[in-house]
Amino acid sequence: MSKKYYNILLALSCILFLINQPVQAQKKLRQTIDRMANEIEAKVIKWRHHIHQNPELSNREFKTAEMVANHLKSLGMEVKTKIAHTGVVGILKGGKPGPVVGLRADMDALPVTERVDLPFASKVRAKYNNKETGVMHACGHDTHVAILMGVAEVLSKVKKDLRGTVKFVFQPAEEGAPPGEDGGARMMVAEGVLKNPKVDVMFGLHIGSAIEVGTVCYRPRGLMAASDRFVIKVKGKQTHGSTPWTGVDPITVSAQIIGGLQTIISRQTQLTKEAAVISVGMIRGGIRSNIIPEECEMIGTIRTLDTKMQDLIHKKIRLTATKIAESAGATAEVNIQKHTPVTYNNPRLTAMMLPTLQRVAGRGKVREVDAVTGAEDFSFYALQVPSLFFFLGGMTPGQDPKTAAPHHTPDFRINDKGMKLGIKMLSNLTVDYMMKK
Repeated sequence: MSKKYYNILLALSCILFLINQPVQAQKKLRQTIDRMANEIEAKVIKWRHHIHQNPELSNREFKTAEMVANHLKSLGMEVKTKIAHTGVVGILKGGKPGPVVGLRADMDALPVTERVDLPFASKVRAKYNNKETGVMHACGHDTHVAILMGVAEVLSKVKKDLRGTVKFVFQPAEEGAPPGEDGGARMMVAEGVLKNPKVDVMFGLHIGSAIEVGTVCYRPRGLMAASDRFVIKVKGKQTHGSTPWTGVDPITVSAQIIGGLQTIISRQTQLTKEAAVISVGMIRGGIRSNIIPEECEMIGTIRTLDTKMQDLIHKKIRLTATKIAESAGATAEVNIQKHTPVTYNNPRLTAMMLPTLQRVAGRGKVREVDAVTGAEDFSFYALQVPSLFFFLGGMTPGQDPKTAAPHHTPDFRINDKGMKLGIKMLSNLTVDYMMKK
């Protein structure tokens, strides 16, 4: 072999060695993360049981926030507290420069009385809307907190190998702030949670009671619906129940409006584009069987997955209610409040991180799913920075999903074995994104 060819081969070998070094380093880091996730699983489950047994309502997550803050401080992080009332943020600076990755968990429980027979079942009671009620983690937020505490511990132990900074966001009031208060992700964003340092990308998960343990479900673009609240007040003319023709019956008009609202979805909305829902959840009017009242009020929810459809449906609700009322000699006052935007997964980010989802869970365990009409205020982060939100399996393997109790119900149950994958997934999404950037 000539000296010239020898030098060329030597140079190529050096280049291949330099290229291979980061790959080997990333592989080693992934193996370390998986090992530590296995080692910390029992501790994370214990945290989850404690949080489940001691649930706190929205904007009242004082003990949960204290537990989280103490844990993050013990890991040597810079910790900020009392953001949006009870929110906690931990900042973990890696050993190398790079992007800022935000990871979020929600902390609040619901006014639901638990019926599940568990040794760590909640016995907590509280006042909600001036009524005494049980308090329960009936949506899995206890698992979200425990998982992210586990991720914080894992990543803090490999921080010298991290190519960037991780921002751990523990958020209150995902289920909505109490009446008269602000809170949740909207308030976290307003108070600067995505700044100092500026978050480049955000990841989050939601455990599912009807998704088998070990499974991950995702969808690019709209994953969860926008949630809006409407109040329609119908004003008629009060009269005796025996002579309705001497007045204007707002209850009958309200019934006609309810029927009309359903035709907005079935006859005036392009459902082949995206799903949409209008539901009246409460109607109240009148005080006595033989008195036609002067006023009747309806309160309900609107769920949409497309902003143009959202605006059109709002317009149609106003038109339908006011014109039906007018045709009967009544009036209708319509108030619509936008609450939660569409939870939108950035398509480019989703495509970039899909290999990570498939590698960590296993290709056959990752499914693209249809959008759901439930809402999530993680959407407020996704409005500001590219984000990816996905569903994590929490149902016992082999169970029929149809038999799994839905979220927000007294029989809601999550299998502890689903949480280890959550730790691995958020940890690997973080390090893989940093490596790719």
